[in-house]
Amino acid sequence: AHGVVGASVFAFSAALTLGVHRVFGARRVAVNSVGQDVDGEGNAPSDRAYVAARERIADYVAVVKPRVTCMVAVATVLGFYLGKSEPLAGEVLIRLLASAVGMISLVGGANALNQVLERRHDARMERTADRPVAAGRLGARAVLWFALGLSFVGLAILAGWVNWSCMVLAAIAWAAYVFAYTPLKRIRPGSVLVGAVPGALPPVIGWAAAGPLEGRAFVLFAIMFIWQLPHFLAIAWLHRDDYAKAGYRILPVVKPDGRRVFTEMIAYSLVLIPVSLLPSALGMAGALYYFGAFVLGFVFLAFGMEVARLQTRLSARHHLRISLVYLTLLFVLMSVDKIAS
Repeated sequence: AHGVVGASVFAFSAALTLGVHRVFGARRVAVNSVGQDVDGEGNAPSDRAYVAARERIADYVAVVKPRVTCMVAVATVLGFYLGKSEPLAGEVLIRLLASAVGMISLVGGANALNQVLERRHDARMERTADRPVAAGRLGARAVLWFALGLSFVGLAILAGWVNWSCMVLAAIAWAAYVFAYTPLKRIRPGSVLVGAVPGALPPVIGWAAAGPLEGRAFVLFAIMFIWQLPHFLAIAWLHRDDYAKAGYRILPVVKPDGRRVFTEMIAYSLVLIPVSLLPSALGMAGALYYFGAFVLGFVFLAFGMEVARLQTRLSARHHLRISLVYLTLLFVLMSVDKIAS
């Protein structure tokens, strides 16, 4: 029964992430050869006000980074499910939904505020130059108020509908991302360690939403924290020229020969293997998870070693994709193989 419920919860969360990407990942309205506004399907809407409003809404959705935000919601739901000791119904279900919605609002606000603070740097990077604030389609002041409003609503939902411990943890994650990680990226390569803290807190926040916070919740924190490091290094190596143009002092920019980058990538991947087995060792999951995590860990390590050997953008892109597959499958195994408290 636990396996069925766990799989259902994770499937719903994953479907939410994919659904948001489908709905809001469509191309922006373009202009055809005769000057008419056309959408991705080749249609020419007669109502230009409607087209302008749709573009504005799409831009506001884009500043919250919906895919990243929904991934955070999935991690929060996973933490809640693993930390709950009561049936997933009634008041418990309301807390689960409130924690997911509250985190979506809060993280969306943090992402929007990040785009306001980094708009000048984003404008220098090819991969971020078309972001709504960097490109000038949305005003920085308007997005600032939008971000602060979303953040306030998120904290209010967590405080009013979930509990205060959940809200405090979420506020710490928000502040660490906005006021520590965001400015540190331009100062020192170690900023990735700071940024991994708010990135690793969502499952802990979910656990706190489900009930009393305990030590086992920080096993999830450790897995998420360590996983982010090789994941980010792959992104940083892939876009190192862009980061250099924008003035970010990340490791591939400071150490462009790649030796330290790939040494750290492999080291973090090695450490992740035993850490990922802790849920089974501590009675949070069973044998299925243990063996699955063991195999996945070595596959992830193999891709890291391949990047270190080739040092190409293509290999970094492959590593980036496999890292997302790794974490997704690890979450699925953890949800399906949960051991009853």
